[in-house]
Amino acid sequence: MSAAEAPLGGSGETPRGPVRPSGLLDVLGVASVVLDLRGRVVLWSPQAEELFGYSAREALGQYAARLMVHEQHIELVGELFADVLRTGQSWAGGFPVRHKDGSTRLVEFRNMRLLDDRGNAYALGLAADQSTVRRLEQDLALSQRMVRQSPIGLAVLDTRLRYVSVNPALERINGVPAAEHTGRTMREVVPGLDADALESAAREVLDTGTPVVDRSTVGRTPADPDEDHAWSVSLYRLEDATGTVLGVAASMVDTTEQYRAGVEAEAARRRLAVIADASARIGTTLDLDRTARELADVAVPELADVAAVDLLDAVVEGRRSSLGPAEPALIRALAVRAEGGSDALRAADPPGQIARYAPDRLVTECVRTGSPVLVAQVKDEDLPRIARSVEAAVLLGRAGIHSYLAVPLIARGEVLGALDLKRTRNPEPFGEDDVLLARELAARAAVQIDNARWYQNARNTALTLQRSLLPSHPPETTGLEVASRYQPAGATSEVGGDWFDVIPLEDGKTALVVGDVMGSGISAAATMGRLRTATTTLAALDLDPAALLEHLDKTTSGLDHSIATCVYAVHDPRLRQCRIANAGHLPPVRVRAGGSPELLELPTGVPLGVGGVGFSTVTVDFAPGDELVFYTDGLVETRRHSLDERLDALLALLDGPARPLEEVCDLLLRTMHHPDNHDDVALLIARAQEPA
Repeated sequence: MSAAEAPLGGSGETPRGPVRPSGLLDVLGVASVVLDLRGRVVLWSPQAEELFGYSAREALGQYAARLMVHEQHIELVGELFADVLRTGQSWAGGFPVRHKDGSTRLVEFRNMRLLDDRGNAYALGLAADQSTVRRLEQDLALSQRMVRQSPIGLAVLDTRLRYVSVNPALERINGVPAAEHTGRTMREVVPGLDADALESAAREVLDTGTPVVDRSTVGRTPADPDEDHAWSVSLYRLEDATGTVLGVAASMVDTTEQYRAGVEAEAARRRLAVIADASARIGTTLDLDRTARELADVAVPELADVAAVDLLDAVVEGRRSSLGPAEPALIRALAVRAEGGSDALRAADPPGQIARYAPDRLVTECVRTGSPVLVAQVKDEDLPRIARSVEAAVLLGRAGIHSYLAVPLIARGEVLGALDLKRTRNPEPFGEDDVLLARELAARAAVQIDNARWYQNARNTALTLQRSLLPSHPPETTGLEVASRYQPAGATSEVGGDWFDVIPLEDGKTALVVGDVMGSGISAAATMGRLRTATTTLAALDLDPAALLEHLDKTTSGLDHSIATCVYAVHDPRLRQCRIANAGHLPPVRVRAGGSPELLELPTGVPLGVGGVGFSTVTVDFAPGDELVFYTDGLVETRRHSLDERLDALLALLDGPARPLEEVCDLLLRTMHHPDNHDDVALLIARAQEPA
């Protein structure tokens, strides 16, 4: 037995008591025949009966040659028999034998001389069917070649799970010679593998007989102690022909390439998932700060433990920025996200704060060059170049930052800022795959951030224009107390064209106007300004409200297909009346002193700019203490409720004892203007008073 092999059982102890047969002799069916000096059969085993067909009763005492040998071979057999008895040398070979049924069979013989205690000689013949012997020889040779030449690592473990034998492939896999396997456990030979799990699986196979197929394991062996490898391990129980458990056979297939490909595929899948998540989550609105927060939320914890989205301050203000080699960077933090760790958060710039980063800082280098900056392994001397200040560097060191990555936010060829990433909890350093993922995230987010930036600048411009076109304070008028509000649209929507106006007229009368230009942005604000100017001009002519709306309708038709709704009312304190005309607008609410609020029943009319339809004037009583509430649709319309429900809610809020008008305005805006209604609101409330 070679050094790579040991008796199956492996303990080296001498068995006590009878040992069950291995089964090989049973497979061969070895027959035993003993002849005396005259060639007569004196012993005849049961296997001989199976091989030759004669029972012991038929064979004992018979001349063996005459019983089993063909006539033409008797002389040759006699010579071989005599030679064995004379010389004592064994003879082995194949010979044709006559079976009891008359057929001829090739039998493999081993003949030798035996001596008893008296010196008498006998001939022992051991015989087996030659085809069975040849088949077993071929199987053994084939098995040996397969085991030795197999690229799969093969091993046999005894019942104590110690190596009995290994093939050359397993020697190469483990990096341990075969002789150093024998008698040792897996834990002793390859401690870098998950030996406990493998031995537990082998023990279960040994106990239950249920094989384990393609169990994956990852680890390191002396063959390559610096790199992880992967193997597919299969285990099955070994039994002999009688069912005796001999041990466990193991096979190991190196699947490192597939494992690494799987790891790379999983990394690619993760990158795609993060990118898909980013596509769905980043840029849901045109709010700059929210877009930055969405980017930070996607980056943590999938890519980093700490993420900051920083923009150059000049970019936020709508100016282009380019940094020279010696110029510092003025950076405005828009969003910060950290996965635990207050030190990391305290080291970051608070959102909204502008910080000055010196030319040698890594984030400055990133926005100046427009290229990623990677510090895979952060050392203490790197912290001052990462942090804004000495205090921030101390906090970062305390937070345990060990890897740093900054990638530029570039949109339409302009560097907007940087995505700043740090790892504190994740033990893996940033690698090239992380750089690719971060750049992809930054590229997608930068476009959304740039859109939000330009939108915010355009919105601020439109809002400034609109506010400049609205009255800052309603003028004092005869017989009226007036309060008003203008609520711009939310940050996620554009500025609308809502407006209101209070216009003093002759004879103590006052015109009250609320309107809404369809559309949004600067164009709507500009149209609103032109209509407000036209209304003021026409009001000075003391026209009937319906006639005034007809003139406004013609004016609107000439403003590039603009359409607007409008309510125009004229209050006459002497008559204690209001004359009102409506052009497609929501009806005003009248609150009678001591009475319940009601929607005025007015002909709806058509919006301004439609043309071809006349307007009607309705006169309503408006005594001292009465109130009129004018509003635009942004106050009452929502996506989740019907208009009737919202108008009922408005009437309910207006019901009750009289309150200061300023308080009523605040109450209506606070209660009625829903966050999901991205529309601006114009609100005008007038209360009739006794003329002075």
